[in-house]
Amino acid sequence: MRTFLTWLILGVLGLALALLAAGRLGLLSGTRPADLGVRDGRLKPPSATPNSVSSQAALYPDHPMRAYATVEPLPMKGDARATIGALRTLLQGMPGAVLVTQRDDYLHVEFSTALLRFVDDAEFWVDPAAGVVQVRSASRLGRKDFGVNRERLEAIRARWRAGG
Repeated sequence: MRTFLTWLILGVLGLALALLAAGRLGLLSGTRPADLGVRDGRLKPPSATPNSVSSQAALYPDHPMRAYATVEPLPMKGDARATIGALRTLLQGMPGAVLVTQRDDYLHVEFSTALLRFVDDAEFWVDPAAGVVQVRSASRLGRKDFGVNRERLEAIRARWRAGG
């Protein structure tokens, strides 16, 4: 019994080290989606699994994760250019944030976790018709994100309301 327990512990430790090494080598970052951005006034729909959030989830009434994915958009601060500039400044100060795309009305930011370097893609689009910033954030890998994307967007919302 003692030998089995020793091998079990060594196996679990080995698996943990292999997972950590895979993350540090970037093997858990996934591939950058090619279909991000705004198309016909919409960001990409939420994922079909519980690992994304979107302020436009209601635009997809038959989507299986619509209720789970729903978050509120951000309020604008001035015109589109000023809003995006303020958002860029706020986001660049966040841990693990890398700005990928910036336009006058749109930002795409990658957020990577510190330890295993999982990557989430976050998008921010100034919606002129609604007068808000539509948001979407989704994990690249896995079926669940354990609420990480929602928590991050709500932290961004809190900082945004507090003045950045």
